[in-house]
Amino acid sequence: MLQRLYDKVIALSESPKALPTLAAVSFAESSFFPIPPDVVLVPMALAQPHKARLYALVCTIASVLGGMLGYAIGAFLYDTVGHWLISVYGYGEGVEAFRAAYAEWGAWIILIKGMTPIPYKIVTIASGFAGYDFFMFVVLSLITRGARFFLEAELLRHFGEPIRAFVEKRLTLVTTGFLAAIIGGFLIAKYAF
Repeated sequence: MLQRLYDKVIALSESPKALPTLAAVSFAESSFFPIPPDVVLVPMALAQPHKARLYALVCTIASVLGGMLGYAIGAFLYDTVGHWLISVYGYGEGVEAFRAAYAEWGAWIILIKGMTPIPYKIVTIASGFAGYDFFMFVVLSLITRGARFFLEAELLRHFGEPIRAFVEKRLTLVTTGFLAAIIGGFLIAKYAF
């Protein structure tokens, strides 16, 4: 099953649907979807290293646009959709503490959490809920998401062949490690609130 999914994403990289799919996953992850865009970005960049920067750009722009939706959910729909989404991910109890932390550490929270496997949707919704300055939110999101995706793209562009060989020989191990990072990010975010 893992091999089939991997092969589909590799094939997707050669399809006209590559960029829209990558953009959709990046957009959705920043506001409500649980799976990070790296699941699509990494295999596509491994298959098409000459397009890695383009993929990073698409991820960055779509992620920031999705982050704006997450911000709007936090700012205008927190009592309904926002609280429900935060609760689905198990963070409902700590949002008030997170909101208070924004008063002092807002920029650092966005910059640090945007680079980590901690779910970015939590940051975007909480930013809107906390009333963090929207312009600064967008600027900081561009910086942190761009740094994350372009760093990945450059590593895959320069070291893609050995990484691809390793991934394809040890797909189960790599997938397990990636899932552990995602779950670890959720847990860190849960206990950091």
